[in-house]
Amino acid sequence: MHTTRKLALCVAAAAMSLSSLAHAETLTNADVVALLEAGLGEQAVIAKIETSKGSFETDTKTLLALRAQGVPSSVIAAMVKSKSANIEYDDASPDPAVPHTPGFYIMGAAGGAPRMFKIDPVASTQTKTGGILGYALSGGIATASVKAVIPGTTAKQQAASARPVFYVFFDPPGPSQSAVFSTGFGNTIQSPNELSLIDLEEKKGRREARVGSLNLAGAKTGVMDKDQIPFSYEQVSTYVYKITPDRPLEPGEYGFLFALVGGSGPGLSGGVAGARIFDFAVK
Repeated sequence: MHTTRKLALCVAAAAMSLSSLAHAETLTNADVVALLEAGLGEQAVIAKIETSKGSFETDTKTLLALRAQGVPSSVIAAMVKSKSANIEYDDASPDPAVPHTPGFYIMGAAGGAPRMFKIDPVASTQTKTGGILGYALSGGIATASVKAVIPGTTAKQQAASARPVFYVFFDPPGPSQSAVFSTGFGNTIQSPNELSLIDLEEKKGRREARVGSLNLAGAKTGVMDKDQIPFSYEQVSTYVYKITPDRPLEPGEYGFLFALVGGSGPGLSGGVAGARIFDFAVK
């Protein structure tokens, strides 16, 4: 009986020791400074940071204090990288201060509670030319339009109001790039200013966006000025922008167009083969 009790106490002590060790392996700023002061080289400390769980403070004031204490820049960079790698994302959170995976979001609601919905970009399946007969019969006086065809009759994401609120979350910048987010089509966006908010024309089983025109005066590629819906944006945090239409939107299909892909079209130099768009609907 005595032996059994002694064994149990030993197991408990071992468990507490392991728990304490595991807790000690969560590195802090003070741990990093202590390791460096103990004489470990930069590479050894960086390796320790990369292979351990870290709980680092990396605000600007703290980083300056670490540098003043003699912590090498390479070690500080490893600490910052470790902190960013441990970020927990919540794409549904309505709070733009909460980390979201990079992308384009619309504010909505679920079960009566506000939340964000991520809008995945869609690609046009084809382009078509409208008004070509009138263009030909008028000798080029009438305007022919080039339209990108967007698949589907309606967008997956529905706006909660006539003036929906959108958020764009960017990746933090790397060593040689500014803050961007990938659109999933080999394109990246660096600013909401690169987007065009447009009204999509609803057709049988599809939606269309005018992305070019042609008449005697010449050919134009891109969204026409009169087709663009004005919107405003503001930077709400370091890598987050808020976007709001300047006026209420009528019921219909809309989208933020962000890329045009070169192709060929009647009379258009280079033409437009397709478009990439973040689509949404207002009911």
